[in-house]
Amino acid sequence: MALTQRVTNLPRRTKRGLALLVDAALCVITVWLAFVLRLDEPVILFGPQYLAVVASIMLALPLFIVTGLYRAIFRYAGWPALMAVARACGIYALLYSAIFTANAVPEVPRSVGIIQPLLLFLAVGGSRAFARYWLTGSYRTALGSLNRTRVIIYGAGAAGRQLAAGIAGSADMQVVGFVDDDRTLTGSILHGLRIYPPEQLPELIDRLAISEVMLAVPSATRRRRTEIVASLHGQPVHIKTLPSFMELARGKVTISDLRDLDIEDLLGRDPVAPDLALFQKNIAGKTVLVTGAGGSIGSELCRQILTANPARILLVDASEPSLYAINEELRGLAKGRGVEPDLIVPLLASVTDAVRLAQIMAAWKPATVYHAAAYKHVPLVEHNPGIGIRNNLFGTRIAAEAAAAAGVADFVLISTDKAVRPTNVMGASKRAAELVLQALAQRGGGTRFSMVRFGNVLGSSGSVVPLFRRQIREGGPVTITHQDITRYFMTIPEAAQLVIQAGAMAEGGEVFVLDMGSPVRIIDLAHKMIELSGLTVRDAENPLGDIEIEVVGLRPGEKLYEELLIGDNPAPTSHQRIMKANEKRLDWAEVSRRMDTLDRAIDANDTIALRAEMLALVPEFTPDAADVDLIAQEQGERPVADVIPLESVRRKGR
Repeated sequence: MALTQRVTNLPRRTKRGLALLVDAALCVITVWLAFVLRLDEPVILFGPQYLAVVASIMLALPLFIVTGLYRAIFRYAGWPALMAVARACGIYALLYSAIFTANAVPEVPRSVGIIQPLLLFLAVGGSRAFARYWLTGSYRTALGSLNRTRVIIYGAGAAGRQLAAGIAGSADMQVVGFVDDDRTLTGSILHGLRIYPPEQLPELIDRLAISEVMLAVPSATRRRRTEIVASLHGQPVHIKTLPSFMELARGKVTISDLRDLDIEDLLGRDPVAPDLALFQKNIAGKTVLVTGAGGSIGSELCRQILTANPARILLVDASEPSLYAINEELRGLAKGRGVEPDLIVPLLASVTDAVRLAQIMAAWKPATVYHAAAYKHVPLVEHNPGIGIRNNLFGTRIAAEAAAAAGVADFVLISTDKAVRPTNVMGASKRAAELVLQALAQRGGGTRFSMVRFGNVLGSSGSVVPLFRRQIREGGPVTITHQDITRYFMTIPEAAQLVIQAGAMAEGGEVFVLDMGSPVRIIDLAHKMIELSGLTVRDAENPLGDIEIEVVGLRPGEKLYEELLIGDNPAPTSHQRIMKANEKRLDWAEVSRRMDTLDRAIDANDTIALRAEMLALVPEFTPDAADVDLIAQEQGERPVADVIPLESVRRKGR
């Protein structure tokens, strides 16, 4: 490697001089070889035979200089350089054979005039090829081929073929075969590699020493991807995948399109195409405002809204970094769609700031508001109940009343499954926010208020998925709160699309509930994420595994399972994944009175009164007995259960 570096660093003139010396030597050697081949025995050149050597050098070197052979950079020489060598050697052959074949030269066989130019062409062309091979380090790649990652491609269709072609030039990976579900392809040869049936994949991993399985099946459903991953359970391989056909529509498949197979590829459902009439009803040609625009759900709502051709998008968020990030992203997306970026308006504001929200609503008069701003991390809100209620409940009321005053047509609250029979302050605050909007809807007016309730979204800031990713990256342990805890999961894009369509169905006061599919055991989720990382779970059955799963106990206010409905018999809607809940409502006078009392309790940080009023406002609220408010604990106050029995608090609140 040091010699290679020294050669490539030589001055250009020096390197050309070396090339001339090499070619002169090749002239001498090829003349001698021509004599050996002609006479069929080793010879020592003498007398007139030296004329063949001198003529070769005198013809070849000037000709090579004139035809530009020494202007090429050898380490980048390719097919064009070889053609230049062929042209130069062709002219040389005509001249050399004219001297030694057409004319009789003493002691020089006529056939030498034909054999030597052929040998010189092979020698000069070979020297250029060797220089390129050596100077570019290709020899090191060849020597290191045994250390390349051996991969098998699942999918022998167009995507698989293009992926294999892209990997063919890689110094890091080597494709050793294909697997495909199509039985008619079994045993066929593609790119010189055999196509195997899926059931042989586990055996192939061991026999062919495969380290990675690449899923090149962009048309496969999530169910099929899950089945493929299940078939690889316990195998020491890393799984990568290509995006879906829609994501690949921009062009040819390349290695850069590959990404690690993630839990979203398995837990999410196959998407249902949105009803375009519903999707665009409250957005197309209108000014749309999103609170919490920088959050997980809020930012995805903004992305989806941008595709429905709004007149303007107002981004409202209290976090400067989050607002900056989504504003920059949306402006880039707008430019890509040929849309004027100025339709995106970033606005720093807290939803608890009534004056600021009123000013925003009055200035732009949005037609639709999606209220996604909320504190949603259960333990944090449990430890800071007053500020959680202030933001989630009072922020909703302030935003809703500002919207009504500005003549907003549709106001959609993003709610949560934790609002159903809540056991924590976060869930109770969101259920109370639902009651506020239902009461406002009963009071009448020009604004249609509705709520959309759903469970966890994959990858959101409050989800276990980012936590598990970080814990796996750090080597574990992965922590779960209970062996039997379950949750519903939905991808963020699906949730945002359904929220927009549900809001378009509103007539006033509805609680829409999204079909979340089947609940997922969190311990199973942890197992899958560890295995998708190419690692194994360390437990009693596998003490030599990589990552341990540790059960740490339920957090304050946490339930083993979540529900989506308080009552029974949800009503269907025109969309197969959206239902309407049928639940008890309160009148505005009752809600307003309770909130006035709550307001005073929050200002005084009176956690006993705060809990009593929340119990009265949300009768199905069943909190933990202990008060875990951090300020109260720091000030030395005893838990609520020690001050007054929980049932007495309920009676006092009512």
